[in-house]
Amino acid sequence: MEEYIQLGSETMDKAIVHLKHELAKIRTGKASVSLLDDILVDYYGSQVPISQVANLGTADARTITIQPWEKSMLPVIEQSIFAANLGLTPQNDGEFIRINIPPLTEERRIELARQAKHEGEEAKVSIRNSRHKVMDFIKKEVKSGYPEDVAKRKEKEVEDIVKGHVTEIDELILAKEKDIMKV
Repeated sequence: MEEYIQLGSETMDKAIVHLKHELAKIRTGKASVSLLDDILVDYYGSQVPISQVANLGTADARTITIQPWEKSMLPVIEQSIFAANLGLTPQNDGEFIRINIPPLTEERRIELARQAKHEGEEAKVSIRNSRHKVMDFIKKEVKSGYPEDVAKRKEKEVEDIVKGHVTEIDELILAKEKDIMKV
């Protein structure tokens, strides 16, 4: 039974990791190379992440710089950024690609905050599903002869794990909303 509870806890941890990844993709008005994490470029016939063909960095709070290791990759990277439809316009100067991050409007900030909340709710649903599976397993074990008092303690242990994960999600979402709404 301990292994099953541990497995449920690991699944919940994965939901938190996934949430952090999704929140990193939500723009806050500051330059962050994580905005480009999911962009794939064609490198001699293979689709590879942009970070494997170029050096990514931030020049200042509003500018992302991309320096490809091969100059021939400049137009390919530029096209991939356009194709990703992030609403960002790359500027190619022959050596670097620069992406200026425009400041967010109040409307856009509210929309992004809603998106962050939605991602948080998705993570909570995933955690509840894991909890449900573990609780069903415990109930099945009780029917098979597992002591009820021990099962109740295990259920409380699972509830505590769930409560901790939900609290962490709420903190992540609150921090992201503050970051988004900061002008």
